[in-house]
Amino acid sequence: MALKRGLSGSGIQRNKGSICEFRVPIFILLFFAVVAPLLFLAGRGLHTPPLSDRKDFPNGRQIVDWRERLAVKHLKPIFSKEVIDTIKANTDDVGPWSLDLIRKNSLSSSWKVAGLENSDQSNTTFEEPIQAVLDAGKEISQGKKEVPRIGDQSQSVDSPAKLFRRQLREKRREKRATLLVRQDDEVIVKLESAAIERSKSVDSAVLGKYSLWRRDNENENSDSTVRLMRDQMIMARVYSSIAKEKNKVEVYQELSVRLKESQRALGEAITDADLHHSAPAKIKAMGQVLAKARDEIYDCKLVTRKLRAMLQSADEQVRSLKKQSTFLSQLAAKTVPNGIHCLSMRLTIGYYLLPLEKRKFPNSENLENPMLYHYALFSDNVLAASVVVNSTITNAKEPEKHVFHLVTDKLNFGAMNMWFLLNSPGKATIHVENVDEFKWLNSSYCPVLRQLESAAMKEYYFKADHPTTLSAGSSNLKYRNPKYLSMLNHLRFYLPQVYPKLDKILFLDDDIVVKKDLTGLWAVNLQGKVNGAVETCGQSFHRFDKYLNFSNPNIAKNFDPNACGWAYGMNVFDLKVWKKKDITGIYHKWQNMNEERVLWKLGTLPPGLITFYGLTHPLSKSWHVLGLGYNPSIDRSEIENAAVIHYNGNMKPWLEIAMAKYRPYWTKYIKYDHPYLANCNLSE
Repeated sequence: MALKRGLSGSGIQRNKGSICEFRVPIFILLFFAVVAPLLFLAGRGLHTPPLSDRKDFPNGRQIVDWRERLAVKHLKPIFSKEVIDTIKANTDDVGPWSLDLIRKNSLSSSWKVAGLENSDQSNTTFEEPIQAVLDAGKEISQGKKEVPRIGDQSQSVDSPAKLFRRQLREKRREKRATLLVRQDDEVIVKLESAAIERSKSVDSAVLGKYSLWRRDNENENSDSTVRLMRDQMIMARVYSSIAKEKNKVEVYQELSVRLKESQRALGEAITDADLHHSAPAKIKAMGQVLAKARDEIYDCKLVTRKLRAMLQSADEQVRSLKKQSTFLSQLAAKTVPNGIHCLSMRLTIGYYLLPLEKRKFPNSENLENPMLYHYALFSDNVLAASVVVNSTITNAKEPEKHVFHLVTDKLNFGAMNMWFLLNSPGKATIHVENVDEFKWLNSSYCPVLRQLESAAMKEYYFKADHPTTLSAGSSNLKYRNPKYLSMLNHLRFYLPQVYPKLDKILFLDDDIVVKKDLTGLWAVNLQGKVNGAVETCGQSFHRFDKYLNFSNPNIAKNFDPNACGWAYGMNVFDLKVWKKKDITGIYHKWQNMNEERVLWKLGTLPPGLITFYGLTHPLSKSWHVLGLGYNPSIDRSEIENAAVIHYNGNMKPWLEIAMAKYRPYWTKYIKYDHPYLANCNLSE
């Protein structure tokens, strides 16, 4: 029993020892499981989870609302309403703000600070931003009321950090905006510079072609072969001149031979299609000779000097040719074509072969009837006068009421009568007179006749030392036109003396075509003026200062240099007011003052502008369209809508120099199958 007891006692002792052996690990386990976490939490500070997340607080939402209201109450004196609204909208929790939260979570991109763009983006400590946040929070909290506490937990407002973050965002946005503006400015400067560079190249472009890309899409050298041959010939002349100076006989002879061959091949060709079939071979041969000459005798200074001399010579030739062209055009304008001269002679012979009783026109009782429509036409051109009469009657609504008073010179009197006797104008009335039979029109009454008989005028027109070359003396040629020596041109200033029984008359030039009925002109109210005409002041050269000498005091003190000119060619004259204003006397006064041609050059428009100054009533431009004798760009619609078209200028429709585009309006009223026209070879 004792032994058992002993054994049992020793067993107990062993069990106790074993129990003691297990006590130490259990204590360590309890220490790390319970005490260590408590110490850790105590050392790091307790963090209270959001009340809204606590399941053991049944009234958690009420506590949160109470805390929010209390926080807002104390924040109102510190922040504005906009800041508080922003805080409420961006608050993620209502617990105390902790730096651990910042350390454990990566900062958003809005926390980036200038100078840290190149730092490691994985670094989550960001000591400088954190310190900046702490400093900002400390500055904002100074002098402000303390945030109330709930229990042992402090409630801090996170608005200073968010405000600072907002400030950083604004700064970053401003910086980005500034950068974008700077980039836009740089782009604009680059575009402007590119545009300037492109505009500089326009100077070398073809006139009127301002888009550079067009060069790739147009064929500017449609006749490139002709141009190439001409360029080669120019360089051949240059090199041959240099070779002659440097005594390079062989090169000079080769260039001379090739130059003659190229000239023969080029001939009168203007386009590539006109070139001789041997032109390509001549171009190749010339190119080889030019290459040889360039290698042997090329001298930049000499070539430049030769080209400059050739340019100056060509410029002088162009000016000379322009003078010749002006002379020839004016010469053609004042000459009578052979066909018209032939027509006049044949008609004159036929007229004087007629018996006296057959030389009279019918309806002579209408010549002084003021109730009819009277026209005045002064011309020595039979064909032109026929077009005026024919076109007027063709477009008249009542031809029987139209009366034509034609005045011509002694040479064409028979022809004018014979034409209208053979080609009766229907029911219209025709009367032809000879200006040489106006006995009252003499040098004692008319200043122009007296001046034309003076020695000075004869010397001006017929002096022996006139230049005989085509290019010389062309500037004043138009003022020496024989029409200015004819009284037919000045008879327009004596209408009341020629037609004393008429009250109103329509004056027409012989280079016009009537396209519409003109009876409406007699109903136009001239408002007490003498002359009804279309003004021509659309261009500067149709103002008074282009016709009159305003350096003369008599002109300068009586007239406005910018006054509008008007057109002779279709004019309505009130002869009653004419007589009352003594228009002919005014004309005589100014004509006497211009005996030495110090007020205006020869002609009838300048004295007309002076005589009817302030006495002209402007008509609608559709009545009278001018310029068909010199202006190739008149709008077609203007011509179609015009009542009268006027071929004023040198390119008269009966001349070969007439513009083809306008000539059909005139030839429309000529019967080219007439025997007299056919015998004189007059055709379209």
